[in-house]
Amino acid sequence: MPDPLDAISVHDDLHLNDPILIAAFRGWNDAGDAATFAASHLARVWAAEPVASIDPEEFYDFQAVRPQVELTDGVTRTIRWPENDFYAARLPGSPHDVMLLVGTEPNVRWKTFTRLIVGMAKRHRVGLVITLGALLADVPHSRATPVTGTAGDEELIERLGLQRSRYEGPTGIVGVLHEGFSEAGIRSASLWAAVPHYLGVTPNPKAALALVDKAVELIGAGAEVDDLQRASVTYEERVSEMVASDEDVQAYVELLENRADERDAAPISAEELPSGDALAAELEKFLRERDD
Repeated sequence: MPDPLDAISVHDDLHLNDPILIAAFRGWNDAGDAATFAASHLARVWAAEPVASIDPEEFYDFQAVRPQVELTDGVTRTIRWPENDFYAARLPGSPHDVMLLVGTEPNVRWKTFTRLIVGMAKRHRVGLVITLGALLADVPHSRATPVTGTAGDEELIERLGLQRSRYEGPTGIVGVLHEGFSEAGIRSASLWAAVPHYLGVTPNPKAALALVDKAVELIGAGAEVDDLQRASVTYEERVSEMVASDEDVQAYVELLENRADERDAAPISAEELPSGDALAAELEKFLRERDD
């Protein structure tokens, strides 16, 4: 069996100015595709160039994460495998260049996978890593998307206005990566957008826009967001139309809106937020009542 550490292919070894790495992964950490949507948008508007990729062979169960068949010219069939691609962009006028990693959470060999990514960060002398994630929460689609930022480094928490993570429980590849970066002496922060739990499987440009806005604020760079703003407006309008067609769903969304307005008027601390089990129980109760 080949050494999994040989699974990374470098396409271009660019010299970058004090780069920041932004990473997002499809799967468990990516409700509404918001995190990978945001990272892909930044790669596009910054004209980022591909610099490296990870061979999927050693890291995926292809019965769980199946490759996709595509027609490239309407006739030719092409297999598209799970991707983990690095991009790089120079940002004139910014104190930092950027690397972006847009990928898919692996099924196996998470430690090896983490070593590959940490190795790429060290190779390019990355000083800060920002991961993007999205989670399901009891938030309405019609209000601003909440974005929470966490970090483990006290100086970083204070300088960027983040929080120390108090989460305990199952984690995704993002959580494992942060531990890997910490052990390697690379500072890291994590941004999480809250996605309405009743729209968890719908691509969410509004949450992606919120992540983009927060990420560019943290790194001190600009990014074109006009198309994301238009998509967010269309998304909210269409969802509102669908919600209005079902009285039960509309009543539930109005309940979430009232709660969101109350939280905005009197913000609560992280310790006062309901647990994930409480949110799940509430949603299950709502669905049961609706089925009845």
